[in-house]
Amino acid sequence: MTARVDHEERRRQIAEALLRIADTQGLQSASMRAVATEAGVSLRLVQYYFTTKEALLLDALARLGAQLQARMGEWISAAGSPPTPRSLVTAVLSSILPTDPESRRITRTYAAYYTLVLSDPALVEKHGTAQPDLLEAFLAKQIRAAQQAGEVDSDKDPQMTAAGLAAMVNGLGSSVLGHQRTGDSAMAILNHHLDQLFRSP
Repeated sequence: MTARVDHEERRRQIAEALLRIADTQGLQSASMRAVATEAGVSLRLVQYYFTTKEALLLDALARLGAQLQARMGEWISAAGSPPTPRSLVTAVLSSILPTDPESRRITRTYAAYYTLVLSDPALVEKHGTAQPDLLEAFLAKQIRAAQQAGEVDSDKDPQMTAAGLAAMVNGLGSSVLGHQRTGDSAMAILNHHLDQLFRSP
């Protein structure tokens, strides 16, 4: 009796092999053959499921985004009920900082994609800004809600403030990966800036 092939499981197996290579070696090392070796499958099978390397890169990037979203969801669930704008902003930004093995893996892998798109502007134009845009929109929404509740000064521009927070967390993440500071000190810096933004209840 022939076993049925779970095509989604095969795609996941191959995409996660690429993400492991991206994390440990960078995407410059992620040839289709290298991915096949890492996944423990044939090159032909990789090419069957992903006809081009770009298709594989984008599928893996979407899976990485889903992993980050799941992590954010866990941190939001732990932020208290009902969540406040500040607790939501704190949870989401804290979940991004590379303070544990999982977040460090995610941050390193996103850095590998960033390095790749620097040499392929067309890729970032088509696909590179979706996650950052969603993050900034979410932060801006929470800042507006906090302004309506009198917890953030009304003269703050929500979009500009959200962009600044996102950029700060990205910079802090790079400084942790570069061993300039620890995850704890990065978290302390984030909380310092959030204390300045949000009024004490």
